[in-house]
Amino acid sequence: MVKLADVHAARGRIRDGIVHTPCKPSQAFSDLVSCQLHFKFENLQRTGSFKDRGALNKLLLLSPEERERGVVTASAGNHAQAVAHHASRLGVASTVVMPELTPLVKVANTRRYGARVIQQGATLSDGLEEVHRLVEEEGLTLVHAFDDEAVMAGQGTIGLELLEQVPGLDTVVVPIGGGGIISGIAVAVKTLKPSVRIVGVEAEAAASARASLDAEGLVSIESAETLADGIAVKRIGERTYPVIRELVDDVVAVGEEEIARAILLLLEREKTVVEGAGAVPLAALVGERIPVEEGERVVAVLCGGNIDVNMISRIIERGLVRDGRMAHLIVKVRDRPGSLSRLADLVAHMGANVLDLHHRRGFADISVGDVEIVLQLETRGRDHVDEIIQALEERGLGVEVDV
Repeated sequence: MVKLADVHAARGRIRDGIVHTPCKPSQAFSDLVSCQLHFKFENLQRTGSFKDRGALNKLLLLSPEERERGVVTASAGNHAQAVAHHASRLGVASTVVMPELTPLVKVANTRRYGARVIQQGATLSDGLEEVHRLVEEEGLTLVHAFDDEAVMAGQGTIGLELLEQVPGLDTVVVPIGGGGIISGIAVAVKTLKPSVRIVGVEAEAAASARASLDAEGLVSIESAETLADGIAVKRIGERTYPVIRELVDDVVAVGEEEIARAILLLLEREKTVVEGAGAVPLAALVGERIPVEEGERVVAVLCGGNIDVNMISRIIERGLVRDGRMAHLIVKVRDRPGSLSRLADLVAHMGANVLDLHHRRGFADISVGDVEIVLQLETRGRDHVDEIIQALEERGLGVEVDV
């Protein structure tokens, strides 16, 4: 099992190759959480995630012969980029096996860092067979994404930083995929300050750690597609499981809507971009999955920021609709000159902004003398939408909310 001495050694080894990321208190969520919330910004690492730490520590421990042959790993993207980047810096050839549905930004970045990329399977676990083949046939050295003590020790350096950056630390909330980051942090923090509570957060669609803890032994699950693709694994590690079982106080899970909302909240309020895996700690806190007390010093580890910009766009639009700041209304008016102008004037008078507008005649269930006008509006929120609907109905117009 990884020891505190391993984490300290890793810190000295990787010090010059990683970013000592900030951990700052946040006032932006005081209306949503009662604790003193801090964010650890691991999304500011060179490759956009905490994986820089463990990958670099493992690579620096390779023998000259292992460096000469090269390395291989299976990764959903963040570990892939970290291995590719640091292997390239050290002059080591790297091969990365990635799931077929890995976000394009992660695939492109991994190739840009110099790795040979092979896309295979639906999840991280599916690619391990190809990895084992490459180890056997090409003599490559495996740099596991989480189930490796050198990798775990590297991730544990986050825990050392947290104790220095947040005096009086009470609780650390950490994402769980395979368990590498929470295991390393737990070893460092619990050894130095046993009173600190360590809570892991999984996606409900891939809750492999909770399943293993409940079964009191390692089990594999059938994980589903999730926004938190970086922590979507079918089974946690053989090395990480006993650490989680012994040192982690609780493991909770959050749903897809909660993850999407947390991504949007961090973008709007904290002005920081995180991926789904990085947002699960905040999702759990805002969703009250983790009980906290007023004044409790809580750190949420934002483990990564490598999210596809197209996904951000969809999350933003969906979040705006959910909050009522974007509304789709179907308004039935008489098909007469001036009807559209009067409708537009009324909407403008109510303070809404028209983002899109189109007519529906032939395919609408209306009389031949009417026309349906579909409006996409930017509004101030749900109450504002209700005010607009009331104003339209008071003028005799039929209104439906298009969901």
